[in-house]
Order: sequence, then C-alpha cells, then structure tokens
Amino acid sequence: MIAIRAAAAMPRVRPAFLILLFSLLATLGGCASRPAASVLDPVSLARGTPGGKALTLFAVTNRERDGDGFDSGRARALTYERYRLSIPAVHKPAAIEYPSKKADPTRAMTVRERRALDQRSMVAAIVSQPGFDGTIGLFVHGFNYRYQEGVFRLAQMAVDSRSKATPVLFSWPSEGAISGYLADRDAVLFSRDDLVSLMAALGETRKVRQILVFGHSMGGFLIMESLRQLRLTDRGHVLDKLTVILAAPDIDADLFRRQMDVVGRLRSPLVLLVSPKDEALAASSLLSGSRPRVGRLDVEDPKVRETAKAYGVLVVDITSLNAPDGLGHDRYASLAALAPQVSALGRPGAATPGDVGAFILDAAGQVVASPFTVAGRILAPR
Repeated sequence: MIAIRAAAAMPRVRPAFLILLFSLLATLGGCASRPAASVLDPVSLARGTPGGKALTLFAVTNRERDGDGFDSGRARALTYERYRLSIPAVHKPAAIEYPSKKADPTRAMTVRERRALDQRSMVAAIVSQPGFDGTIGLFVHGFNYRYQEGVFRLAQMAVDSRSKATPVLFSWPSEGAISGYLADRDAVLFSRDDLVSLMAALGETRKVRQILVFGHSMGGFLIMESLRQLRLTDRGHVLDKLTVILAAPDIDADLFRRQMDVVGRLRSPLVLLVSPKDEALAASSLLSGSRPRVGRLDVEDPKVRETAKAYGVLVVDITSLNAPDGLGHDRYASLAALAPQVSALGRPGAATPGDVGAFILDAAGQVVASPFTVAGRILAPR
C-alpha cells in the first residue's frame, strides 16, 4: 500500500544478524508446547458430566491428510469438515484451553463430534444452522500454523466475540514451523484457487448475505491474492458480499498497492489492523530486503492517511491491545475480549464507504469488538 518513509530509512542487514534474528524467533516460538493432532479427536462424556458452551464450526483445507490429522503437504483437492466443540465455563478471553490426553471438558475446549463433508453438504449444513442469519465468519490463519491450531483459534474468537456469524476456517498448508517462512509464502500462492473456490461457493449461495473474511499475517496475503483473482475473473457479485479485515498483514507495501489497483474499492471498506511495534513483521521486513510490511503501517504518517483514503481503506492501529505471543503479532486474539458495544471510527453511527482513513484504537475509548463483529458494527452491510 504505501510509499512509507521507513522504506528509505531501514538499514541494510548483515546475514549474521538475520541468522541471530531467526534463532530468537525460533526460541520465542518454541517456548510453549504445541498441540498434537489428537486434540481434534472427539471426546465422549460420561453421563452426568457437566458440559460447556456448545459451538459448531466448519473447516476447509487443502492440506494432505496424515492419519486422523493434516500435515503441511499440499493436496490437489479440498477437504471439508464440521466440528462440534464444548467450551468450558472457565474459558478466559483470548486464551485457548487445549485438551490433554485425559480431556476434562470442565477445564478444556473439547471436540464432541467431527464429521467429514463435501462442499455441497457443507454449504447446506451452514445455511441450515439454527439461528443462521445469513452471515459467515471466514478465518484464514497466518504463517507457522498447524491445522489443529487454526481450528481452536477460530473457536476462541467465535466464542469470545459472541458473534452470530457461522465460523468457517480455511487452513492452507503452512509448514507449521519458524523455518518454513519461504515455503509458507509458496504455499499461499499454491492456495489461491482453493480459497477463491470456497469464497465463490459461499458467496454464490442465496441464503448467504455477508461473508466476514478475517485474515491474520500471511493469511492476509492469501486473501488479497484471492480478491485480486475474483476481480480478474469478473466475480464482482462475490466480492460484494465480502467484508475483509486483515490483522497484521504480512504483505509488501508496494505489492499491496498493486493488489488494490486491481481489486478496487470494495462495497464494504477493507480494514487493516496494524501496529508499528509488531516485532514479527519487523523480522519479515528484514528477511524481505528491508521492505516495509503493511501490518506495521504508522497511522500518524500523513502519507498513510492520504493513501488509505485514496484506496477506500480503514487502517486501525491496535498497538494498545495485549499480544499473547510476546512479539506483538497476535494482538488480534484480544479483540474479541473487548466490550461488544462498538462506536464507529471517526463519527457516531455506522460507517459508510466514505468513512475511510487511518485511526488509532484507544482501548479506553473507541474499541473494536472482534474480527467477526467489527464488520457488522462498524461497517454495516449495504
């Protein structure tokens, strides 16, 4: 997106420093143990065991199957699944309570049912969900994600947001490792057609009125490439149903501007959730030849404000939010924990496509409620 002052100011980085930086990221990324695919195994509750809050979500992936789970292999066909989960009463906002080998549904999120579907039966199941109001929340995860992590992160956001949107995950074949950064960017490009196929299948369904597309990090890159492809293939009717929110998008700033040149203004303004203090994106920038990333835009920069208005984009600084990962890259996970009553950015009432530009999120004042409710409350569908 943007001719940013930092582009000329960033110093050249020595290879030795990049190695050190990679080692630091690997250390930070490896501090917590990561869940095995077995966390997706359905758990049967003994009679009388108190159950938690029920949640149904859908997952679509182009990963290769590995036993009962999925790995980073790139499949030629999509797999569709439906999950029914139980969320414990002790769940804390922005947290994921993974089950252990002896899952305790009173303390952990647990899978109660897992069912394989095809595209037709998935769409039918979505629109027949009790209370379905025509809105879908589509989550596209970022770099260094495993399939099961995407399922549980979506569950956390859906529960915390109290959104009525039916949650759907698109999980592309990330390596699920810090060292897989370059492979993940290739996997994103491999996945464009598949995400476009999913968006089209949902968007061309009459009962679906709005799709809130939320992408994190490299998932934002995948979403932008897919929007571009939808525009180039004359599927504007699908684009008109999309409200797009990108959190900490790991996209080269100049590339984003080129993508927007093709995509054009969307019916609902595209939202960028950014932070100049995102250390993971600082590393990405260095690894990419010191080129600025969209997720680190400085909303105080007049050029950023100017360009945001020119492209019909809302840029929101979310630095005030807590970041669970310690690098400032996962601030989006805290969005759903904030107050559900959201004021419009810039003026009272619901925003319109003209209410674009750059804003700072003030946790003590105007707030964004969650990835899936920000669009419904700030960007009311037209």
